[in-house]
Amino acid sequence: MKNIVGVRFKKLGKIYFFNPGTLPIKKGDFVVVETVQGEEYGEVLIANRHVEDEKILKPLKKVIRIATPKDKKMAEECKKKEKEAFKVCQDKIKEHKLDMTLTDVEYKFDNSKLLFFFTADGRIDFRELVKDLAAIYKTRIELRQIGVRDEVKRIGGNGVCGRELCCCSFLRDFETVSIKMAKEQNLSLNPTKVSGNCGRLMCCLKYEEDVYKDKLKKLPNVGAIVKTSDGVGEVEGVETLKEQIKVKFKDGEGWLHKRYVASDIKIIKDSNKETMDSEEMENEKELEKIEKLGKTDKKNEEEI
Repeated sequence: MKNIVGVRFKKLGKIYFFNPGTLPIKKGDFVVVETVQGEEYGEVLIANRHVEDEKILKPLKKVIRIATPKDKKMAEECKKKEKEAFKVCQDKIKEHKLDMTLTDVEYKFDNSKLLFFFTADGRIDFRELVKDLAAIYKTRIELRQIGVRDEVKRIGGNGVCGRELCCCSFLRDFETVSIKMAKEQNLSLNPTKVSGNCGRLMCCLKYEEDVYKDKLKKLPNVGAIVKTSDGVGEVEGVETLKEQIKVKFKDGEGWLHKRYVASDIKIIKDSNKETMDSEEMENEKELEKIEKLGKTDKKNEEEI
């Protein structure tokens, strides 16, 4: 078992584990820790606790000290410098006529590096911009291109549900979301209804994926032939969460429709067919493009 504390450096950022040594650290304390990029200042969200060795993937870096008033003042100064650097960089971007949008600035606690985050449609030659910024701040300058999901996370906003965006309130990691998830949940394939503020598939499609997968294993597909207490019919619709099946029976020249609990029917012949009209097919093509963009964003996030 290893003794750890969980520290976060940015609002809604990831929580990283550190070795507290013998320090009596409480939740809500601010600490200075050792990282691969030098000293960092962060807030403790997980107080001292023991976890199993196999859950720690890398050797833990140390908590150097519980933050002093001097450390807190230095962190506040870094915040002020970030705001000033943001404006300076924006002016320089205009001066160099670069097609990029600055989204955030991060000043390292030990003043070893100044990071500028931006979005752009393609690759940007920002070498001259870096030279200008380095001459002004006399420190290492790094520009990082981020995806649209990160941009929206930093800007904030509300989702179609009316609540604050998940990525702005509690979501720390972006999961890969697919069209298959929307299909399994019987959602409309209209891109405007299943895409978030960032223009990618909504992260919340991932939340109930495991539940739907588990239930769908026990349910027939639309078009399946099933045996019911009223005879043999064809599955017309499936209510996954309720585990209810809508079945249609031939009734003369028309059809008779009835609902059944899934456990009360027997599947004679299942169906994998998926019928879509022309509008749905066009929507699916559009969503496939959005899904590919989301995967590209995820790859870039992992590289960063």
